[in-house]
Amino acid sequence: MQTKNLMEIRNATAEDAPAISRLIGSVARFFTLQPDGAGAEDFLKTISPESVAGYLTDPRFAYFKAEQDGALAGVVAVRDASHLYHLFVDASCQRQGLSRQLWDHARAAVRDTNPGYFTVNSTPYAQPVYERFGFVATGPRVETKGIAFVPMRLTIA
Repeated sequence: MQTKNLMEIRNATAEDAPAISRLIGSVARFFTLQPDGAGAEDFLKTISPESVAGYLTDPRFAYFKAEQDGALAGVVAVRDASHLYHLFVDASCQRQGLSRQLWDHARAAVRDTNPGYFTVNSTPYAQPVYERFGFVATGPRVETKGIAFVPMRLTIA
């Protein structure tokens, strides 16, 4: 596995919403049941630029971005200091340790208010990544409204 230098990770702002929406949309095929997103319209609305801008301005969210050569490489968001809401890495930057860097950054950012656990609804594709982070499945794979996910939890020691 190739590992690049640590990327700069910083707070995302509402101005980043269109780029974040594009990034998440570019990897949507990994969690929609149909490659074209058919049936997942409700979910796809939640990653629209308008919806993402709402998360970025909502105080319940801690939202961060990583850039490489001026382009968005990855994003991470934690809601209510305990739910890993978004963790997406551009396809060209995957398998280089960026998801770990983003996760570590977000986890540290909410450390003081975290209730002792994190939850995530992992895409089946990303489940091995979350397992490496220490998450365990809390139920079977769920298929609903055009998407698939596995509910997972990480208890902080």
